[in-house]
Amino acid sequence: MTRIGYGVGVLVATAMLSGCPGGGPSRTLLQNKGSDTLVNVAQSWAEIYRSVRPEIGVAVSGGGSGTGIAALINGTVDIANASREIKASERAEVKRANSVDAVQHVVARDAIVVYVHKANPIKRITFKQLACIYGERGTCETWDSVDIEVPGCAAQKIIRISRQSNSGTYEYFRAAVLGKEGDFKLGSRDMQGSKDVVDIVTKTPCAVGYSGIGYMTDAIRAVCVAADQEVPCIEPTLASAADGSYPLSRALYMYTLGEPTGEVLAYLDWIKSEAGQQIVEDSGFVRLR
Repeated sequence: MTRIGYGVGVLVATAMLSGCPGGGPSRTLLQNKGSDTLVNVAQSWAEIYRSVRPEIGVAVSGGGSGTGIAALINGTVDIANASREIKASERAEVKRANSVDAVQHVVARDAIVVYVHKANPIKRITFKQLACIYGERGTCETWDSVDIEVPGCAAQKIIRISRQSNSGTYEYFRAAVLGKEGDFKLGSRDMQGSKDVVDIVTKTPCAVGYSGIGYMTDAIRAVCVAADQEVPCIEPTLASAADGSYPLSRALYMYTLGEPTGEVLAYLDWIKSEAGQQIVEDSGFVRLR
């Protein structure tokens, strides 16, 4: 396998299709890395695009938004997936390392859902309560501190499930709930992937966690969220994420080095098309309007 330059600072792998006499036509492989929130839908895009354009392959891997953006800075991916906006410092690094700007592409919408075990009777939760549970200055260590008693939860101790710090979901939740100057308290169980959060909360009566709406299942409860005690809580649904009424709704992004061209542009255009956006919806996320 050899690598050829594609655009400015972008790498695209070109390999010979197996089984083709005389070497056969070449196959282009796009590198796509980043957000664990986006990884399932990104894999679905890649698999279905193979049937649309058999000569184009897309290699998808997760690792978190920060990992994808770091790969973009290093020029080792064609597309970086992110569940948060790129930071100003990261933009500067992209420009310094590659002499082009990072270009943002909105590809879907999402809601960060607060998940609890099905046995947990909590009906609503506010940003203030979430900060009390997750924040470094928060004092809520048990469910009775937020006026809840959870059946099967020993000593009512809250088990906090979070994401690792390279996650865009981690960054977004921290900024939205804890504030720009706030930070998480120590002692949470930090999961590598979005699905891991849902899996552990599903099995743990004392747990609370946060993850994307695309990972919602019937085996877990999604809590109604209010930004303030004085306002009604909003259920996390595709509709409330689409219209922005849910207080933890957000866009999901792909980033490229400079304006995309060629096969990268064709792939992004397909993702934003009716076919690509149907995959977004089928994956449990919110399609672009």
